[in-house]
Amino acid sequence: MYEVHQIEDQNRSVLERSLDVLWDKADKIVDFISPWDSEKIEKIEFQALWDTKNFYFLFKVYDQNIHIDRKDNSIESIGNSDRVELFFRTNKEMNPYFCLEMDPSNRVMDFKAYPGKKFDFDWTWPKDNLTLKSAINKEFFTVEGQISLSSLKELGVIKDDKMEVGVFRAKFNKSEFEDYKPTWISWIKPNSETPNFHIPSAFGVFQLKND
Repeated sequence: MYEVHQIEDQNRSVLERSLDVLWDKADKIVDFISPWDSEKIEKIEFQALWDTKNFYFLFKVYDQNIHIDRKDNSIESIGNSDRVELFFRTNKEMNPYFCLEMDPSNRVMDFKAYPGKKFDFDWTWPKDNLTLKSAINKEFFTVEGQISLSSLKELGVIKDDKMEVGVFRAKFNKSEFEDYKPTWISWIKPNSETPNFHIPSAFGVFQLKND
């Protein structure tokens, strides 16, 4: 279980400011794993906070060889790029669950999903309820975001101050054939012999703490 600590209500979005020193109040998830690949995993940090209006998150991914497919802004292009991912499920059956796949150039692939990898790419996160800000630095990139609590509640994600969440990373490395192959990285070890984030065992629990 990951504890999400509460902060005072913020008056500006993450586009206008960072949570700055407030991130010092957030616990870090750092024990990411790649169960299906022997590639070395660079350091990844994930943090989350909340106030009475929003859920906030921050990925800090150490990577000096970021791969971004820039041919367009399509789902395919984002899907072929280094990215971080948050999945939110509404029940143990994952019927439905909601996915955010975000790359370092501030593009997002948001979609609704159902068991068996049935994806609805026509669905998008409720308008004006999701804000993202990405940045690329010399040694790492960050993806910072805020999601309104009202949208999480309306989607059935928050129940009794808890959310069931998957926290993931896709890292693309150049192969000997000069193409790029993904390494799939997860917070929780999914119970699967092959790469698969779209199963119940890939999710953990976020507890919203009333600090």
